[in-house]
Amino acid sequence: MFLEGLDALDQKIVRLLIENARASYSEIGEQVGISRVAVKARIQALEQKGIIEEYTTIVNPQKISGAVSCYFEIETQPETLAEVIETLRQNETVTQIYRVTGRDKLHVHAVAASGEEMERLMREVIDPLPGVVRCDCNIILSRIKDIKGLRL
Repeated sequence: MFLEGLDALDQKIVRLLIENARASYSEIGEQVGISRVAVKARIQALEQKGIIEEYTTIVNPQKISGAVSCYFEIETQPETLAEVIETLRQNETVTQIYRVTGRDKLHVHAVAASGEEMERLMREVIDPLPGVVRCDCNIILSRIKDIKGLRL
């Protein structure tokens, strides 16, 4: 569905990488029926086009003792939105920022090493943000479903 802009071979390669980004060119080649060199060339082309953005390790903060993960829904005045985004972007506790429609202008995810660190983020970064009309904070208690990458 999302991969219709790619030829069938690239679709297979992308699906395999989503399943296991650590698969070798040789392993992928065996599964799609082309050489390791051809797989490498196709993956490099996908990377250069920006279709494949990155390979990463995802750490589950809930498995680390004391880590706290929160979502903030922040509504700002339009004239301060850019400043708020930049302040949040520079903070290392903030892991994701999404511009969204509706009353909330920003959906922000943060992961802190402890409740105290999350409270410090709220007190020192979130509370003083200019032009904030409303801010809701939701602590994540458990992951029920979390899909990485595209749904295929």
